[in-house]
Amino acid sequence: MSSTKSKAAAAVVESTAETIKETSEAATKGFDKTLSTVKEGMEKAAKGFETSQVKMKESVEKAMKTAEEMVSFSQGNMEALLKASQIFATGLQDISKHVAASTKHSSEEYVAFTKSLMGVKSVKEAVDLQSGFAKASVEKAVAETSKITDASVKLAEQAIAPLTARMTLAVEKFGKIA
Repeated sequence: MSSTKSKAAAAVVESTAETIKETSEAATKGFDKTLSTVKEGMEKAAKGFETSQVKMKESVEKAMKTAEEMVSFSQGNMEALLKASQIFATGLQDISKHVAASTKHSSEEYVAFTKSLMGVKSVKEAVDLQSGFAKASVEKAVAETSKITDASVKLAEQAIAPLTARMTLAVEKFGKIA
């Protein structure tokens, strides 16, 4: 019986050793599979992170470019506004000088008319002189008003030209976005 016990004990040891071996192999395979899965997950996460970084960098660059374009466009608007203001101020100054010169000339004519009126010999001569002066004054006033109106319209067109150009540029540039 001792040989039977030895054989039985040897069989149990062998069976236990095989079970340990199989368990060890299964554990190793499980660990290797887990390790492989973790590595794959880390690689996917790293690739996802890299992709996110690239997209974020592109977005930031696009936002910066847009901001730079807006600043540049706004600067152009300010320059156009300044140019329009300068044109308007210069034109208004020229019109004012013309009005002042016209007023001075009218005053001189009135003084000359008054002197002429003082030298008349009859009422008829005074009425005729006064009628002629009134008619000439109205004609000159209409002519001067026409000149000032034309100059004002021309000035408005010149002053608004830089602003109109910016508006056209804005429509061309930003009309594409919509």
